[in-house]
Amino acid sequence: MPTLDIVIVNWNAGDLLRQCIASIPAALTGGIALERVVVVDNASHDGSADGLPADGLPLTVLRNAANRGFAAACNQGAAGSRADLLLFLNPDTRLSAASLAPAVAFLADPANAGVGALGARLVDEQGRTQRSCAREPTPGRLVAQSLGLDRVAPRLFPPHFMTEWDHADTRDVDQVMGAFLMIRRALFEAVGRFDERYFVYFDDADLCVGVRRAGHRVVHFAGAEAYHRGCGTTDRVKDVRLFYVQRSRLLYVAKHHGAAAALAVLAVALLVEPAVRLALAASRRSAADARMVLSGTRMLWGDLASVLPKLLTGRVDRDAVRPSA
Repeated sequence: MPTLDIVIVNWNAGDLLRQCIASIPAALTGGIALERVVVVDNASHDGSADGLPADGLPLTVLRNAANRGFAAACNQGAAGSRADLLLFLNPDTRLSAASLAPAVAFLADPANAGVGALGARLVDEQGRTQRSCAREPTPGRLVAQSLGLDRVAPRLFPPHFMTEWDHADTRDVDQVMGAFLMIRRALFEAVGRFDERYFVYFDDADLCVGVRRAGHRVVHFAGAEAYHRGCGTTDRVKDVRLFYVQRSRLLYVAKHHGAAAALAVLAVALLVEPAVRLALAASRRSAADARMVLSGTRMLWGDLASVLPKLLTGRVDRDAVRPSA
């Protein structure tokens, strides 16, 4: 049986992290060889990383003095691993006996040697399957999503997530969600790990692109299941979440499609997308959503002096993903 390390990045997850850790022992069925559970705490101020229930787990907690972002913290947690497999797990997940052993066995099967990374079937509190797999982001798709075309005409402009598919069967996909992402460690290192220029968001999409370009498959494995709450640590900061989505989107496009495409996506994000989002907020009669849109867009405008020169020159360094807002 392959060996496994679990890496969890925490930022003010509250009791969700405790519940996640507490769920791991029940998932260690089928002779799972768990070598490490590493929690990387990104300067939480809610005490969520204190006194975690180890319950015999090989648990290590790494504490950062500042929030390093998701990608950098994932790499920090995986550093020094000697396990065959790595599982990147969000703190708003909970595991069961149906989570780890089926996924590890699937990757251990010689027939699946070409599979580099997989995601499990994620379910909500009622056991309903979440549509968590996504299409590879392209500039055209991202612009269509910014304009809301994927909502009004999904057949012509498919949304990012594969909502038309029930996720009940195992199949190759472009991207699995980083909430539960299992990858062969040697491959993770070979493709350069997570790109730390992403503070949060699009890091999993970028990693899955790297896996596929390295000649390996990314698979949604319906034979494994895990609970996932979703937005467990960002519900309270929706404007910041919007800013980071837009910022990482620009970085992704600049990296994979060039400066011209990134500038086009930037123009839509600054000049058109806010109007679309405000119209949606008005249709819902949600003043809170409208304030979120204005605040998130203001952050992006405020960061423009930092990111624009880098997009124009095609150089987006690591500091470019730290917000000035």
